[in-house]
Amino acid sequence: MAKADRSTATTSLTGKMLIAMPGMGDPRFEHSVVLLCEHSDEGAMGLIVNKTVGDVSLGDLMENLSIDMRGDIGKQSVHFGGPVETGRGFVLHSPDYASVVTTLQVTDGIHMTATLDVLEEIARGQGPARRLVLLGYAGWGPGQLEGEIARNGWLVCDASATLVFDKPDAEKWEAALASIGVPALMLSSEGGRA
Repeated sequence: MAKADRSTATTSLTGKMLIAMPGMGDPRFEHSVVLLCEHSDEGAMGLIVNKTVGDVSLGDLMENLSIDMRGDIGKQSVHFGGPVETGRGFVLHSPDYASVVTTLQVTDGIHMTATLDVLEEIARGQGPARRLVLLGYAGWGPGQLEGEIARNGWLVCDASATLVFDKPDAEKWEAALASIGVPALMLSSEGGRA
């Protein structure tokens, strides 16, 4: 029986969260918290959970997609999931909803659906109880994310449905750091030498 070659196998970070380090050099990810929805030897895909798409509301998105809404959900923010395919939508949501087409379980408490049926259900008031609607995603090629982590661009923590769905966006970065015992004030974008 042959042994597996562990030197080339990637330890999957699917279901983990990335916390952007200060001074990472990419303003799109400054103070970002990214939920990794998929991570393998082929690369990684994640969604930024603490940034919104400027002036775009859920009502604007539904109107653009010709989906009629009930109630006042139209005022909810649409999140910036990342710089790749910014016209593509995703919904991170609680496990009380599953699409008849496709829903991916990211963690026990966080699922992702990327089809219009979830937006139609939300518009009817029948969608998931907890949710973030996002446009775009963050993507990494093979080995790219591992390199960024090795160069101290990201810290990694366990994903939390409470952090994703319940915390205000402005508090998510510090809350993610606190979950691994790192005070935000201790981080600096400046390198030092002893």
